[in-house]
Amino acid sequence: MEGSEREEGARRLTRLVAPLRVSPGRTVHLGRDFDPGYKDEFLSKADAEGVLQTGVELLSEYQMRLAAQNTYGLLVVLQAMDAGGKDGTIRHVMSGVNPQGVRVSSFKVPSNEELDHDYLWRYAQRLPARGEIGIFNRSHYEEVLVVRVHPDVLGQQRLPDEAKTDIWSRRFREINDWERYLVDNGIRIVKLFLNVSKEEQRKRFLKRIERPDKNWKFSAADVRERAYWDDYTHAFSEMLSHTSTDWAPWLVIPADRKWFARIAAAAAIVSALVEIDPRYPEVDAHTLEELERAKAELEAEAPGADSRER
Repeated sequence: MEGSEREEGARRLTRLVAPLRVSPGRTVHLGRDFDPGYKDEFLSKADAEGVLQTGVELLSEYQMRLAAQNTYGLLVVLQAMDAGGKDGTIRHVMSGVNPQGVRVSSFKVPSNEELDHDYLWRYAQRLPARGEIGIFNRSHYEEVLVVRVHPDVLGQQRLPDEAKTDIWSRRFREINDWERYLVDNGIRIVKLFLNVSKEEQRKRFLKRIERPDKNWKFSAADVRERAYWDDYTHAFSEMLSHTSTDWAPWLVIPADRKWFARIAAAAAIVSALVEIDPRYPEVDAHTLEELERAKAELEAEAPGADSRER
């Protein structure tokens, strides 16, 4: 991708990000403030494939630069209701990157070993190294979402009584402090909440039931969780209100249109990489001399000098 083409593509994508950002300090009422069916008025579904491909190409290029510079890491946090599109977003948006430089971590029910540590411990084990992109498919925010909606899960965390006082306010503060520590140490964070409507979730569940190739993605427990929709909406609203910060803001991605959600997610990641602006390391004079000598030796070899059969 040429320089001017790259810059124009990056501008077009990053323009999509601003309306989706949760301003730090804002009180969010999720069901009222964000439309799961929103899309940018200048972007149509007919444009989607080309725009997404631009995002994929930019991600590939910036990932190589990020790895070469080896100074910053990028952590992408994905949260959503069930059937919000996390897996599809990862599959489509990250399709062009080098798998060696990306690690996806999904967090299920914690193990006994994980329960023996503080609640952030298992997430810290999966942070990206410098030069890497890490993706959390669900994340440390489960500790103020599912744990809040289902208090019995909190009971399994073996907390002392004094740690249970004002627990949600305290966890919001601890998470904000932890993320600031990561950013201060070169791990940039992109937090994406895929905002799907209850009706769209119902349609996606039905598709998982009706299509044999999607049966494996469905669990009866997913339908039981729909009974807690309002509780989750409140928990997500609190999460967005208290943990969207200057150093790690939340973006609410409208997820009813899968094509737009994927473009918006790509735009958010590209925007973060553009801000980092990783560069290839400059080679010193001594290394340049060695490169020139190696080039001369290779060019001096006679073509076909290797007579071994191929």
